[in-house]
This record gives sequence, C-alpha cells and structure tokens, in this order.
Amino acid sequence: MSKRVTIVLDDDLLKKLREKQASLIKKSTKSVSFSRVVNEAIRQGLK
Repeated sequence: MSKRVTIVLDDDLLKKLREKQASLIKKSTKSVSFSRVVNEAIRQGLK
C-alpha cells in the first residue's frame, strides 16, 4: 500500500532524479512517474 509523504529534496538530487526520469521516459512507451523514480532510487540505496 502506498502513502503520500511530503519531503524536501536538495536541488542537486532533484536534478539527478528528473534526469533519471527523462532517461526512463525515452526508453519506454509508457509514462514514468516521478514517484516511481524516487521509490526505485530509495530501494537501490537501501540495499
């Protein structure tokens, strides 16, 4: 189950996440949400 959470991101992290999102969008025919990109980055970082 998902929960809505408000966080504050540093500008450099926001830029990297948006770049990652843009890259995924270019590789896919489907939309890629910013939430999905953030969740994937957090999951990778917690391994």
